[in-house]
Amino acid sequence: MQESGTSIAAFFANLVATLNGYVWSTALISLALGAGIFYTILTRVVQVRLFGEMIRLLFSSKESERGISSFQALAVSLSGRVGTGNIAGVAAAIGFGGPSAVFWMWVVALLGSATAYIESALGQIYKEDDDGQYRGGPAYYIEKAMGQKWYAWIFAIVTIFACGVLLPGVQSNSIGNAANLAVGGDTMINFLGDAVPADKLVTGVIVVAVLGFIIFGGVKRIAHVTQVIVPLMALGYILMALGIIIYHISELPAIISLIFSDIWNPMAGFGAAIGWGVKRGIYSNEAGQGSGPHAAAASEVEHPAQQGLVQSFSVYVDTLFVCSATAFMILITQQYYVTGLDASVSGGVLGPNVIISSPAFTQLALESVLGNFGKIFVAVALFFFAFTTLLAYYYIAETNVAYIRRTFHSRGLLMALKVVTLVSVFYGTIREANLAWAMGDLGVGLMAWLNIVALLILFFLGRPALKALKDYEAQRNAGVKKYTFDPKKLGIKNAHFWEK
Repeated sequence: MQESGTSIAAFFANLVATLNGYVWSTALISLALGAGIFYTILTRVVQVRLFGEMIRLLFSSKESERGISSFQALAVSLSGRVGTGNIAGVAAAIGFGGPSAVFWMWVVALLGSATAYIESALGQIYKEDDDGQYRGGPAYYIEKAMGQKWYAWIFAIVTIFACGVLLPGVQSNSIGNAANLAVGGDTMINFLGDAVPADKLVTGVIVVAVLGFIIFGGVKRIAHVTQVIVPLMALGYILMALGIIIYHISELPAIISLIFSDIWNPMAGFGAAIGWGVKRGIYSNEAGQGSGPHAAAASEVEHPAQQGLVQSFSVYVDTLFVCSATAFMILITQQYYVTGLDASVSGGVLGPNVIISSPAFTQLALESVLGNFGKIFVAVALFFFAFTTLLAYYYIAETNVAYIRRTFHSRGLLMALKVVTLVSVFYGTIREANLAWAMGDLGVGLMAWLNIVALLILFFLGRPALKALKDYEAQRNAGVKKYTFDPKKLGIKNAHFWEK
């Protein structure tokens, strides 16, 4: 029986790996980078030009009975962007792609910030009032702007499966691994025929219990929790990283030089560096994946472009701040491993029990400076990072269930989603890390394919997000006190929420 279970698990792992080979081909990497370049040019580098406006808008809107504030929407969005990818994901990118993978993560962030504006502005333009709260996202703008309901349904179903089944396991798995490494417990418990560390089982129960309490409270409770936790955890983590960097400040120039000098180095693997940098960049900041527009649509703003700009800023926070903090900690303490190179070149030697796709690199980096406290700090930080991401995943899946319920009415769909999400979270806590990441990559890749293709098609079908940006900048330049948005005047169809 055990051999049969092992063979089934091996078959499933091979299937996921095969699918990822197709999904994460050169085509998707080129598509993600190409879309970023395309919209960076068309928006005239909006991510740089209007950076100051992004900061101002963070605190300019307030929540209403139906919507949340721009800051709350940013927090919900950041809770999805700032997660395991910022700790374990960065470590994996460096481990498999070398130090140059960090550069490509930066590239994805800079270009992806323009993509984030486009998709989030679209989320606002085509949002709906669903039973007293705002709903929107790729499924909504694919149906309304593209006129392709079948495409919208495919995205909705894929997203529910990705955010409800595939992706939660990555976050909870990292929480479980970090807790196991921090505690160092060796007590094993037989669970469904497998020997599982006791601390992972306990961690899984705790995470499921707290998550269940919050998600049964609705989007308002999710927003109120994330707006407190996300800024504090991000700031604390960045400050800790700055402390590590200052402690090794003399080595910083050499590390920066290594990142840039290694970009075209075939020893690090040009393809590996770009592939892993882009993959983990998209996984981390989610620009183009289609997750950000869901939170963007929920906010209360005067003009759709405002939330687009706020969400554009979130990419900076995620990749350029938090991911860079992790990367510099790992590289500056030399706690990393580059496949294909010997230990003297790679900078660190890991034990045979260390998994590259785990947060071990980051924990070892902090441990080298702070001792055992470093491992514990990463475990705590990872818990909050990953936990808030779980909240975001649930909200995204819930929004797409709400989209399906517009046609297929069933009260049991949301309850089924809650149960499936909690089961996925618990199972993810105790399963093998590489499989968890592989499943997560599959979910991200499928969503990215569907959403980025839609974003490019919409350029040829009215350019609604670009029209909204032009209109917003015109009002801004005119010095208006209160912004307005009239989609009919701009030639934008089916934006029923904004129509007067």
